[in-house]
Amino acid sequence: MNISELQKLIMAQAKEKRWGTVPEDVSVLEKLALVHSEVSEALQAYRHNNIDGKDGFYEELGDIIMRVLHLAGIYGVDIEKKIVKKIEINKGREWK
Repeated sequence: MNISELQKLIMAQAKEKRWGTVPEDVSVLEKLALVHSEVSEALQAYRHNNIDGKDGFYEELGDIIMRVLHLAGIYGVDIEKKIVKKIEINKGREWK
């Protein structure tokens, strides 16, 4: 399964759960705050050495990706294409 296919699954679930599927149905600020909360949960899980358990670090990483894919899907962003483009940009960047 590729990223675009995952995004389609997430958008189908968003429709089913009424999480919003178009910009008019959501608050971008709220959706970004939810991404941030998942990052914070991943940090806490890692700090408590809960790596692969329920609500563990790995699960929270999945939640982060799901939230980002949902937000990208709301705006019709081909996130797979954007990621590949960013990888190409980073190849030519100088890192300090």
